[in-house]
This record gives sequence, C-alpha cells and structure tokens, in this order.
Amino acid sequence: MVRVSQDRRSPGSRTADYEYELPPELIATHPAAKREESRLLVYHRADGKVEHRHFYDLPEYLGPDDLLVLNDSKVRPAALATSDGRLEVLLLDETSPQHWVALVKPGARAKPGMRLFFPPGTDQPDAKPIEAEVLKTLPGGERVLRFFGAVDLEKMGEMPLPPYIRKRRGVLGESEHTAEDFERYQTVYASHAGSVAAPTAGLHFTPELLARFPHAFVTLHVGLGTFRPVKTEFLADHEMHEELFSIPDGFEAAYDAAKRIVAVGTTSARVLEAAPHLHRCKGRTHIFIHPPYEFKRVDVLLTNFHLPHSTLLMLVSAMVGREKLLEIYREAVSLKYRFFSYGDAMLIL
Repeated sequence: MVRVSQDRRSPGSRTADYEYELPPELIATHPAAKREESRLLVYHRADGKVEHRHFYDLPEYLGPDDLLVLNDSKVRPAALATSDGRLEVLLLDETSPQHWVALVKPGARAKPGMRLFFPPGTDQPDAKPIEAEVLKTLPGGERVLRFFGAVDLEKMGEMPLPPYIRKRRGVLGESEHTAEDFERYQTVYASHAGSVAAPTAGLHFTPELLARFPHAFVTLHVGLGTFRPVKTEFLADHEMHEELFSIPDGFEAAYDAAKRIVAVGTTSARVLEAAPHLHRCKGRTHIFIHPPYEFKRVDVLLTNFHLPHSTLLMLVSAMVGREKLLEIYREAVSLKYRFFSYGDAMLIL
C-alpha cells in the first residue's frame, strides 16, 4: 500500500478528526431533476474565496487548456436479496466463473456450507431460483459464493444504492429502488462494467456539458477500497482494499498537452496519483490519500460532499486542508446543500 507518513500526535491523524454534523434531511435520496442543475460550491485555494453556483456554471471556471479526467467505470446491478428476503448480498468481484466475492448482510447467518436461493428475475417468474453456496469467509468478513447456474445481473440485480439512501427512503415510506436509479445512479459516459458504487462526481454531467471540455477517461472499478469507512483509531492503521484500474492508449498525450489536470471525482484522482506511468497500463491500487499527502498530477478536483470518517473525505482534506474543509462543510450545511452520492458538487481550484 502507498502510505502517507503522518505523526500520530498531529492534528488529522485520528479518524475522529474527520467528523462533522449533518442533519439527516440534507442526505439526498434522489438526484436533482436534471443532472446539471445540482448546486456547485467553488473553493479557490489561492485566496480562500468560496462561491455558490450551479453545476451548469462549470464552463466559467474551466477552459480549453484544462483536461477533465473522468472515471468511465459502469455500475453493475449487483445487489441481490434471497428469495425469502432474509439476506442481502452485494456481489463485489467474480474471481472465476460462477465464483463471487460478496458482502452478505446479516453476515452472521451466512456460514460456510449454507445454500442461498435467489429469484431468477422479473421476466422469468416461473423459472427455478438461482442457487448458490457459501464456500468460505474471508478475513475482512466477505463471503465467497459459488453459483450453480448463470448469474445474469441485468435480470436478477438491483442497483447497489448506498445504505444511507435506502435507509432514508425507508423512513420516508418509499421503495428502496426505483426505475430512476438504473439511469441516474450511472454516469452518461459509463462504459466498462465493474463498479459496485457510482463515481458520483461524474453524475452531474450531461453529454452536452461534457462536450464543452477537453476530456479523457481512466477506469477504476469502485469497490470496498472506496466506500468502506475508516474504523481504526488512527488513519495510519487503516488497510485499503485493492481496486482494479486501467489507463487507455492516448491518455498520456492528452495529459501532456494540458496546462491543468482536473480530476472528476476521488476515484479519478486516485488513478492519477497511483499509476506508475500514464501510457497504457492496468493494475490494482490501494493508495490511501490523506493529509499531509501532496498531489503530484492533480491540479483541480471536482467532487461531491462525502461521509464523515470516509477515505474520500480524507482525500479531499489532503487538497484543501482538514480544518478548512470542515469549515466549508459547515457552510454547506448552513446553506442546505444536498450531501453524498445523489447530492451537490464541489469544485476545488
């Protein structure tokens, strides 16, 4: 793992240092009516100025010499529920044909040897359930499942909405998933399936808005490394899970031609900072970016508002400064910005 040297006595070294108060009603349970109509908080690092705009104002801050780097990973509908409704399963990675690493909730019930049965899909109401066996439990609590039959996630699965969205929808008496989620919990440029969470900074772009900027794509399949919260007392003790990334042909030339590199989202930033080089390559990264990390390839960051204690919040703190970022978040709360995956955006110049 790429580690950042940090004195355990220094401010920002503890997970508890990345806490802020958020009224539950500011957690966005649905996206904005139109992608580009989300609000946009603009922070100028040079003078500390904060502006409050909308995402469609982005062209006022970025120009033809900037290169937007976006994560084109596609979210798989990898959330399943057993036929009896007792277990929820999130399929993370197919390690070999019909063998998947998965999160199972509640995990205590999913013991090795247990058989699970899943509905085959709404278009096959009379078909037999799809059967799987729990083979083993991994050190991090994930289960290895072996399926006895084809796993067609497009028919069987739901979009893997974050738990905080599902919980809030439950409080409001709504269904957990809607048809809207299959479109809006996906970027308009998603092309390589493999993520179990959306690279949310990109959700605000329409094809028309994206076409106004020079841009290039990298791929990072979002998994546990991105969305699992830090639970250790000190950041230095947190172990990031590996995530697969790739950089395509032609990317390095676009990078070299740009004056500023704008990372669209923390996942794009992690690819840029972790890749050994920027010509065509593939690899796995468990880079954990937090203060006092100094960015080497990212000049500007476009991101959403992140959960307390998350590695994403810590990454943004490395660019803004922890105390300043928490001050900005308090201002965003006071102005009722919408938070997390379906929420508003922040541009750090």
